[in-house]
Amino acid sequence: MGIFRLLTLLLFALAMPIVANAQSEDRSEDPGQDLLVNLADAPASKVEDAIQTIVKSGDERARGWLEAYGNNRLSRVKDTGQVVIVLNNRGRDWEIADPLTGENMGEMSRRDLDRVAINNRIRGQLEGILAMLDLNAADPDVREASAQDMMGKVDASLVAPLEAQLEAEENAAVRDRIQAALAIYRVGEGDVEAVDVLAGSLHPRARAALNEAVRGGDPAMVTAAKNALASIEQKLKLNSAAETLYFGLSLGSVLVLAAIGLAITFGVMGVINMAHGELIMLGAYTTWGMQQLLPGQPGLALMLSIPAGFLVSATAGIIIERSVIQFLKGRPLETLLATFGISLILQQLVRTVISPQNRTVVTPDWMSGSVVINDALSLTLNRLYVLAFAMIVFFALMMIMRKTRLGLEVRAVTQNRAMARSMGIRATRVDIMTFALGSGVAGLAGVALSQLTNVGPNLGQNYIIDSFMVVVFGGVGNLWGTLIAGLSLGTINQLLEPWAGAVLAKIIVLVFIILFIQKRPKGLFPQKGRAAEG
Repeated sequence: MGIFRLLTLLLFALAMPIVANAQSEDRSEDPGQDLLVNLADAPASKVEDAIQTIVKSGDERARGWLEAYGNNRLSRVKDTGQVVIVLNNRGRDWEIADPLTGENMGEMSRRDLDRVAINNRIRGQLEGILAMLDLNAADPDVREASAQDMMGKVDASLVAPLEAQLEAEENAAVRDRIQAALAIYRVGEGDVEAVDVLAGSLHPRARAALNEAVRGGDPAMVTAAKNALASIEQKLKLNSAAETLYFGLSLGSVLVLAAIGLAITFGVMGVINMAHGELIMLGAYTTWGMQQLLPGQPGLALMLSIPAGFLVSATAGIIIERSVIQFLKGRPLETLLATFGISLILQQLVRTVISPQNRTVVTPDWMSGSVVINDALSLTLNRLYVLAFAMIVFFALMMIMRKTRLGLEVRAVTQNRAMARSMGIRATRVDIMTFALGSGVAGLAGVALSQLTNVGPNLGQNYIIDSFMVVVFGGVGNLWGTLIAGLSLGTINQLLEPWAGAVLAKIIVLVFIILFIQKRPKGLFPQKGRAAEG
């Protein structure tokens, strides 16, 4: 047995040099090794030539090598001269990898490594060179992003390659970016004709190049640059107006969600529910709670929060209606005071049970980011989803009110409670179901708001007054009136805020509603039947 082990060890020892030589031969046969050694050995005056040799080689690993070089992560092993990529340069031992295969080579003392030197001038040039490599990518989005990144970074050495790429490029968006990148360089060189290319560009670097040209001494260039900037400013104003409109509609959609449940209960029962904001808050806290139950899965938690938020707020609404409101029907001032007290109780309950501090709800990846329309306009996805969600809830509620027996009974009780009772409709049951439905929709508003702001005990108080304004402005109990009023007030408020400020804008909106109600006491869409008689 001992002899067998001895022979095995002997054969292994004899085989090791052969394997090492084979690996060494494989590495030496790889042309990438020569490219990297050439770069590492190149004197300062020849570094650019070594980089261009790597670029022209067409090796798909070239980008990774040059990126590592630009980040000071290219080093040589002192004993063997092998070029390696440093993965982690903290501490005494550095983690390294083989640049040819990408294989992790473990750790090596930093004293056994020599960094491949790079100066700031070369590092600046590498940004453009790396972008040129990305211009050859198969994905047009990658090429467009690369061309955009080159804007303002083009120098004389990149003009010819960019022009060649422009002739070969078939994607219109990428071509526009390359043309703009070349035009920025040419404007800096005094080319007046290049100004026309930038006249329609909204990119900040294009505007910076034109502003620099305005400060130049060439009268023709100054005039052309001023005209181009004037056309750009006009486009910027239009895009700013579109962005303001988008934010106004998104704010309006939140108001619609917050007010639509209030419009139902106010229209059917005549109840001024000051605890409606706290029902919104409960929906938001339900979303936060679902994320605590499902950590690391914000998307699934948000989806489950939609029915859960509805049920939690609807249940709270039923409890409020059965315990307090049913005893105060026909006495609006007393219901106002009672529900105001309930709102204070709910706020304090949340502070005691959960925390007085705001809670952050994680936004799922598919709701993060924005939709880029152009260089001056982008639409945030979370607001876009909230806007779409508000419309879905609104039309679902419209279908319930128009196509279901509950909706028929709600409309009957709203128009004439006494007549509805005489026709066999149980008005008390309708009141309970209506209050539950309105409260549940408030919970859905809280779910949506959790994606736009922090969740806290005072969340609902920020929307209760605005909700009442929407209901009164649109017409008590009218869903279409609530939709139009909510979107209108949200947009008006957003338009006023830039020059009047947030507080003064709300005051102006309030004064407008007061004056409007003086002319149309029943709102935009007055309710028929009992509501009209009141």
